[in-house]
Amino acid sequence: MEFPALGVSNRLLDSLPPAEAALLKPQLKTIKMVQGTLLQEPGDQIGHIYFPLSGMISLLAVMKQGNSVEVATVGREGTVGAMSGFGPRHAFTRAIVQVEGTAARISTQHFQEAMKKSASLREMVVRFNEGLLAQVQQTAACNALHDLEQRLCRWLLQTQDRAGGDMITLTHEFLSQMLAVRRTTVTLVARSLQDAGAIEYRRGKIKIVDRRKLEKRACECYKVVSQQIDKHLPGAKAS
Repeated sequence: MEFPALGVSNRLLDSLPPAEAALLKPQLKTIKMVQGTLLQEPGDQIGHIYFPLSGMISLLAVMKQGNSVEVATVGREGTVGAMSGFGPRHAFTRAIVQVEGTAARISTQHFQEAMKKSASLREMVVRFNEGLLAQVQQTAACNALHDLEQRLCRWLLQTQDRAGGDMITLTHEFLSQMLAVRRTTVTLVARSLQDAGAIEYRRGKIKIVDRRKLEKRACECYKVVSQQIDKHLPGAKAS
């Protein structure tokens, strides 16, 4: 499914046969995703499904005290809220726009109607959910077992893959929330990566200077998650 005016696409939508894509296209609305926009909170009934065309959405587990940690990210390879196509669902995680971009959005009602008519669409949603679950499980292990520099490198690589481009607009405060560590700790690790020539950081922007250096410093989780995405999702990689 093409969005020629934007020059962007979504891997899941692109994978649909023309007949199935036609079930969704009239109801899809292209929206701008502004960084920091809250799309859902835990317990909310899911009212819309989002297919990012550019940018990235973070899924966060939220504790009673209000602190949170990122458990998965979704970009042009995936979707947020699609399991509601099988019936009413309540969100388990907070979904927030982490890197600004655009998304194709459809109401749950219209998505459910399309799901009833399309076996390909149902299969696509199930396969993506399997890949997302694998990402959540690997991220949980990563957060428990790997040091902050490894996790930050993994995170930067995943963000570049999903959002595209070398420049990422993020503050250390936002990064500290995603990684569940103090901002000062993120600053120290980011400075170390900058001194090593892997990134440049200034005024809330991170530029990836040497991707190979990040790959060498990242933990195994980056490759594991990437492989799981390719295993469960149809079509070629989003580029």
